[in-house]
Amino acid sequence: MSPQPASPPKPGHPFAPFRYPAFRAIWIANLTSNLGSMVQSVAAAWLMTELTTSHQLIALVQASVTIPVMLLGVFAGAIADNYDRRLVMLWAQAGMLVVSALLAVLTYAGSIGPFLLLAFTLLMGCGSALNGPAWQASVRLQVGPTDLPQAISLNTIAFNLARSVGPALGGLLISLTSPALAFALNALSFVALILVLLRWRPEAPALTRRPILASVVQGLRYCAESSPLRRILVRGLAFGFCAAGYQAMMPVLVRERLHGSEIVFGLVLGAFGIGSIVTALWVAPLRRRFGSEAVTIAASLVYAVALAAVAFAPGLGWAIAAALLAGGGWVSVLTTLNVAMQLRSPEAILGRCLAIYQATTFGGMALGSYTMGLASDAIGLVPALTLFAVLMAASALILPIFFPMPGRGEGHVSATGAT
Repeated sequence: MSPQPASPPKPGHPFAPFRYPAFRAIWIANLTSNLGSMVQSVAAAWLMTELTTSHQLIALVQASVTIPVMLLGVFAGAIADNYDRRLVMLWAQAGMLVVSALLAVLTYAGSIGPFLLLAFTLLMGCGSALNGPAWQASVRLQVGPTDLPQAISLNTIAFNLARSVGPALGGLLISLTSPALAFALNALSFVALILVLLRWRPEAPALTRRPILASVVQGLRYCAESSPLRRILVRGLAFGFCAAGYQAMMPVLVRERLHGSEIVFGLVLGAFGIGSIVTALWVAPLRRRFGSEAVTIAASLVYAVALAAVAFAPGLGWAIAAALLAGGGWVSVLTTLNVAMQLRSPEAILGRCLAIYQATTFGGMALGSYTMGLASDAIGLVPALTLFAVLMAASALILPIFFPMPGRGEGHVSATGAT
């Protein structure tokens, strides 16, 4: 499978990347893998509410997936730039398959406690940290340069399509059976992507390997010296910190305020995914018309409104409406930041630049999840959610003054650019 379209794609068309056989096959397989991951995420979060009443430990389920991306992501980016990205993805997927299978077996045997569950979600986060930079950097090998923004949006849609179906499926599974089955299904979901990657043989550029630490330093230096990239990283950090608490505390919100079941939890998260999917189809046209800054500000304010709304949700309908808004704001900001980063990162260090972006954004999410858990235990869930809504709105209005998004054409590099 090579990045040649089955028929000439119309530049800028939202679905043009599907005409590339490699992109189409990887997209479908990745959708399956994301679906399994969402089922496991719901099962792990709900299982933790049964194992402990600590809001901090419940929030750490979300944080444990993102912490490895923050701590290991930069090294994973160096690995992606120094080794065959397809093989890096294969090793990461195989590792996550093994971890999920072990988690399923131990959960079925009744041998899981809060800290052991966190250890397994941490290992899954390590697999995601290794896989992420290689997977994102490989998109350029799957489609032509004119279709790269659309390919990024479609990959985001795949993730959020899984987010819309996976939580409901996960909630149904754990209500009818147990979290063990959800973990086992996630292990099976990695098989499809592994098979597709085994068949894919991209024509990748020749690699110039450097020591890992030297590669990391080179990537960090480039991002530090590039004004457009620095501003993108600051925006990603701030949004990640303010936004992560919503998802981290959703199990508590459903159980304690809505008095809902596993299925209700899945429906609320499913609404978040639906909002993301619908919005993702319109992000690129809106960005072309109004610019990245306007989209980022508006989407961040929408997310702030959703946070405030869900804090005072009187029932399921209100919570679902807030989740739809939150999903739209989430995907608009993160897709805009991702596209901005890809277009301004040279191919030679693309994996490292994307890894630094992921580490910064996911680091903000991990810190935000942990801080939300602490705040919720200290002052209560509703005040904590309200506080984060205020922080989100303030960052949306203040950061553009000091760290504006790069303008059109500012800092762009060619697909074959090098340092």
